[in-house]
Amino acid sequence: MPNPFPGMNPYLENPDFWSEVHNRLIVAIADVLVPQLVPKYRVAIEKRVYEIKGEESLLVGIPDVSVQRNPAVRNPITSNVAVASPPIAPVPVTLPMSEEVREGYLQIVDMATKEVITVIEVLSPANKRPGDGRKMYEEKRDKVFGSRSHLVEIDLLRIYQPLPVFGNNIDGSYRILVSRANRRPRADLYLFNLPDAIPSFPLPLREPDVEPIVDLQALLNAVYDRAGYDFSIDYNADIIPPLSETDAVWVDTLLRERGLLPSQ
Repeated sequence: MPNPFPGMNPYLENPDFWSEVHNRLIVAIADVLVPQLVPKYRVAIEKRVYEIKGEESLLVGIPDVSVQRNPAVRNPITSNVAVASPPIAPVPVTLPMSEEVREGYLQIVDMATKEVITVIEVLSPANKRPGDGRKMYEEKRDKVFGSRSHLVEIDLLRIYQPLPVFGNNIDGSYRILVSRANRRPRADLYLFNLPDAIPSFPLPLREPDVEPIVDLQALLNAVYDRAGYDFSIDYNADIIPPLSETDAVWVDTLLRERGLLPSQ
């Protein structure tokens, strides 16, 4: 069965699926661009690897060391017999382990000059989560903004605060940013919500080259089909991260209409 949603499928945002969806979508974008850009441009799948402290936000307020002692039992009768103290019970804690993050992204490279013309990013939770991952991504983002490269930033995740832009007073669960080097600080921001189809966008290149249109909705639907997510996703399960009340009602109605939930 094809993707039952007209746009983004919120079940794919679940951490159990998103890492795989992210990688498959990167490859799908590359595959559709290659025949449109060769021989002038090369579509390169790049990868960055870094470490962050895992679950930073979950560790707030957890003490470094904690022990508990069972209340002592008082013996009202005086006795010369020594009474053993109750055993100390261990307390379950979470350790701030380092987490290795591997993220793929795309670069459109001029074959003749080897210059990076466009960077395409599909955001991961680590890029948006407060902490080291977000800081590192924002630093890379600022470097691209200060360069001659264009940036396409695709955010298909509702979790955490979106990356900063100015002049936007419209709320949107998802967004695509197209930043052309020759127009900065101006940029095009595509905002859309759960009931909306994912908008297509032009891939910025160097003038006067023809810019291909990226149909991200078609690519995501193809990823859904090839990965067999219709067999993997339990549409009776809770959506992670949770939806707003309005979106939850809309999703429930849609899934019942598609026959994925029993009719009421």
